[in-house]
Amino acid sequence: MSGSRQRLPVAHISVDGSEAGIRLDRWMKRRFPGLALSAIAKMARTGQIRVDGRRVTPGARLAAGQVVRVPPLPVDALQRPPRERRLEERPLTREEDAFARSLVLYEDDWVIAIAKPAGLPTQGGPGIHRHVDRLAAALRRQPEDETPRLVHRLDRETTGVLLLGRTAEAAARLAASLRSREAQKLYWAVVAGVPRPSADEIAVPLRKQTRAGGARVVVDPAGKPARSRYGVVARAGNRFAWVKLAPLTGRTHQLRVHLAHIGHPILGDRLYGGAHAGRAAGGLVRPGLHLHARRIRLPHPADPARLLDVRAPLPPHMRALWEELGWDLADAAADEPLGT
Repeated sequence: MSGSRQRLPVAHISVDGSEAGIRLDRWMKRRFPGLALSAIAKMARTGQIRVDGRRVTPGARLAAGQVVRVPPLPVDALQRPPRERRLEERPLTREEDAFARSLVLYEDDWVIAIAKPAGLPTQGGPGIHRHVDRLAAALRRQPEDETPRLVHRLDRETTGVLLLGRTAEAAARLAASLRSREAQKLYWAVVAGVPRPSADEIAVPLRKQTRAGGARVVVDPAGKPARSRYGVVARAGNRFAWVKLAPLTGRTHQLRVHLAHIGHPILGDRLYGGAHAGRAAGGLVRPGLHLHARRIRLPHPADPARLLDVRAPLPPHMRALWEELGWDLADAAADEPLGT
């Protein structure tokens, strides 16, 4: 019998403390690298994969001590496909190493903060072989050190602060802080029109739709609760507004969908922006999503009494608009948190 026909028995695997905070689908992919994420998602949706006996979504975050029920799988699930293995295990080039190092905003014995550029995915997938997860190997201090681990994600076209833990323990502590009320995330965006009132909270439930070409999120009363706060910082007449944003929950595409829902989509958002997606305004606005993860503040994983506070400079396509409109990047109010 070939390896593809042989099956592994049903397994019940406990989540290790170092794995706390990891999404179920990523946990499964680590344990069974031969599985496609689409196959993992299907097994979760159909109840073949369960956590503590309950059905969960592929994106559910795992906690230490939980038990994952894994259905019978092909033996090949334990091995990455040969082509994927060759690409992922290929050593980083000098250019990739230098590029990864150029992104670092802050680092210490526990944490690395990078400024993710537009177009760089945080994790790999079909046809994606250059991503933060792979480039993280360049951020090790010594070759024998653990590869730093991502603790959260940004959309591919979103720029800004992204945190990695140097060790599994550091990553678990950072992930726990990010899920708590202690963490504050601040985003900057440029939206079509000027939201009114000038500061408000958007509380609209969201549901992810799986479709060909990728996931899309829609407003749905039966969806998961989602809350975002915004505040207008500056405006360009009635055409655009610079807004600061705080996601109070962590749903996929949350800020983008919430702003589109109130009639003020983010400029350059090809998925949710409608007619404003490619809005150029006579060349004033450069192509690209105008959404930037500006600042993260949270307890330091080595000492909760110490505050980790990192800011990322604007990417070129957004900085050009600020300069054209005369918006003040040093505006202190723009960096003030919106609360939790």
